[in-house]
Amino acid sequence: MILTLLSYVGTVTAFVLLILAIASGLYYLSEQVEEHTVWTKRFLVRAIYAIIGVHVLLWIIDGFPFWLTAFSIAAHVVYLQNLDRFPFIKLSSGMFIAGCVMVVLNHWLWFRHFSDPSLPPAAILRERPNYNGPTHPPFSQVASFFGICVWFIPFSLFISLSAGDNVLPTSVEVDEDETGASKARRHSAALAKVVVEKMWDIIGLVGARFGYDWDRQGRIV
Repeated sequence: MILTLLSYVGTVTAFVLLILAIASGLYYLSEQVEEHTVWTKRFLVRAIYAIIGVHVLLWIIDGFPFWLTAFSIAAHVVYLQNLDRFPFIKLSSGMFIAGCVMVVLNHWLWFRHFSDPSLPPAAILRERPNYNGPTHPPFSQVASFFGICVWFIPFSLFISLSAGDNVLPTSVEVDEDETGASKARRHSAALAKVVVEKMWDIIGLVGARFGYDWDRQGRIV
């Protein structure tokens, strides 16, 4: 009985620590992106073109479905349009909303494709070495495809784009000796930082209920 309770406590603790580690990593990455916006935009543009090229190769060589591949390429074209005003994004803009919809649809369509119940799993080849029919790709291949071709660009945009829904770079008013990038950073925050800071605020409220206060570095004060 006690061992079972300990397992529950350990699982919950590990989950909380994992969430905090991810949040800290996102916060650090978003700060680095804010300091290297030109390089980040160049990298993202090239990454999008590279992933589009990978989709074409998967269609030609591996026989991926044409329309699903075309939809995924169209999704990456939408992501590319969100880089026009990089790193600033208007959260209520049609292109940003379209990108969010495309992320969900692209994931769901590819998940449905790789979950075709009519195909046996790749493990059948170990049980029946003479089987020559089609199978689901191994998990490592599916996970790599999703990580690189489906999730990589949306995740990168999430930690790169700045939430400036009410303030645009052209409306910033600061001293004359500041550059455009530093002006904008004073009045906007990376999207990931906004989410992480909201999470810390919630954690702080919960901690205050139990008599603890945390700062933004996770230290008890």
